[in-house]
Amino acid sequence: MNQNQASIDQDRRQFLHASAWGAVATTVAGMGMPRVASAETQGSNAAVPLPTRPANVHVLMPRDRVPLSFIIDDSTCLVNMGHFCNPQFAAAWPNRTEYQKPWKSWPREIPDAFVRQFGEWCAEHGVKGKYSIVPNPACVGWLDRELPGWSRSELQSSLKLVRELMLPNWDVHPEMITHTRVIDLKTGKPMEKINAATMENSYPQEKKSVDELAAYLAYALRILKNCDLPCEGVTTPGGFGNAVKSELPLAVDQAVRDVYGVELPHYFKYVISGDESTEPQLENVRGIGTDDVQLTVNVPAGTGDWFGGWQGDSLSEPDRYCNAAATSGRMVELIQRRQPAVMLCHWQGMFSNGSQEGFRSFQRVVQSLASQFNDDTIWMKVSEMARYWAAKQLTEIESVGDQLTLRAPFATEKFTLQVDGASGPVSIQQGSERTVLKEATDRSTLNAGTWISDGKTLVACFDLPKGTTQVLLGQKPSD
Repeated sequence: MNQNQASIDQDRRQFLHASAWGAVATTVAGMGMPRVASAETQGSNAAVPLPTRPANVHVLMPRDRVPLSFIIDDSTCLVNMGHFCNPQFAAAWPNRTEYQKPWKSWPREIPDAFVRQFGEWCAEHGVKGKYSIVPNPACVGWLDRELPGWSRSELQSSLKLVRELMLPNWDVHPEMITHTRVIDLKTGKPMEKINAATMENSYPQEKKSVDELAAYLAYALRILKNCDLPCEGVTTPGGFGNAVKSELPLAVDQAVRDVYGVELPHYFKYVISGDESTEPQLENVRGIGTDDVQLTVNVPAGTGDWFGGWQGDSLSEPDRYCNAAATSGRMVELIQRRQPAVMLCHWQGMFSNGSQEGFRSFQRVVQSLASQFNDDTIWMKVSEMARYWAAKQLTEIESVGDQLTLRAPFATEKFTLQVDGASGPVSIQQGSERTVLKEATDRSTLNAGTWISDGKTLVACFDLPKGTTQVLLGQKPSD
C-alpha cells in the first residue's frame, strides 16, 4: 500500500460512496432495510434480503463487545519493503517527491528478532489481526524458493517463525505478488516496461475479467501455500483493483477457494472514515436458502496509518488512534459508537528503520485502550470478524413459544443473541446433545456457554455450529 499515501487513503475512504456495494448500502440504509450486496451473475449489483427474524431477537457482536483488530500491510520475511520498494516506485513515478528520499541509508532488513519481539508482546496483550506476507517482496526473491541476500536457512527460519509465532493470532495474506512490479504470469518475470500501468499499486488500468484477476491472485496464493502458510483472504496494495471494483470480490472468491478450498474468503482493501459503518460487508452472496451459501466478505479498516508510514521514516501520531487517557481518538470514537475498530499500519512504520518508534507508540495505544475499554472490546483476527458477520447477518432465526430455531450457513464462535422479554435458564440443543448454559455474574463475564438477564432482556453467548441449533429459554434441564 505504497504509492502516494494521501491519494491511496482517499481512495480507500471513498469506498462506500464509490464502490458497487456503496451504491447498494447507501440506498438500503436510507430505506432501513437489512440487505447485502449480491452477484448471482457477474457484475450484478442486486440486493439480497437478509433472513427475517422475530422482532424481539437481535444478534449482537461477539460477547456483546466491540471487535478490535490490527491490519499490518507491507510485511514479509526479512525484506524491508521501504528500502527495496522506493527505487522501483521512483522509476515508475519519477516526478513524485515522496520517492526522492535517502532510501539507501535505510536498513535492507527487518530482522526476525523484531518479529519475535512484536509477536510475543501482542500475544501477551491479546492483540490479533492481519499480517501480510508479500510472496516475492519487491522482486527481491521468491519466498518458496530463494531470497538473494539471505541464506536458505535464514529464509526457512523466518517462515517457521511466522508459522509458529504469528499464525495463532494473525491471518496471513499475500499483498499481491511483489507489491511493486506486475508479474507476467507466463514467464514469472516483471513486465518489461516500467510505468504506472505495470506497477501493482495501480493495476489494472483497464477492465479485466474475473478470471484474469483470479489468476493473478491465485499465483500469489500458491506461493504462500508452498510455504505452508494457511490463508483465507488477500490484501490489495494501494490502488490495485480500482478499475475493477465489481469484479474484484468475485476474483478473491474464486482464487481463495481454488487454492485453499476455503469456505469463506475475505479481503482487505478499503478504509472507512467519518460516520460510515465500519462493519464487514457481505458481497456476491449466492445460494441463500440452500446448504451451500457462498460469498466474499469485505473487511475494512477504520483508521488511517499514523504509526510511521510505509517508508518507516515518519514520527507516529498515536493520539489520532487513542490518547493516553483513552478519551479521544478514532479508535475511541468507534468503540463508543459500538462499531468494529480496526487499526491500520505498515510494517515499516512499526520497525521505524530500526528505532522501533512506531512499535512503542502502538504499545501505548493498546495499553490505553485496555485501561478504559477492556471489558467492552474483544480482539479478533480479520477472518474471525468475516466469519462472525456472515453468521450474524445470514443465520435464520425462528421463534415458537419458548424455543428459538437457528439455521446457520456458517459456524462461528461466541455467537451472541439478545432476546427481549425472555427469562432463563438457557439450554442449547445441537443434534442429540443438549447443553445447559451457565448464568454469568455480569456483562464483563459473558462468554461462550453463558447467559445473563436484567429482567427485561436476556443475552446468551455460545459457539454456533453450521446447521440447525435450538435455543431453549426458561426451561429447566429436566423439562
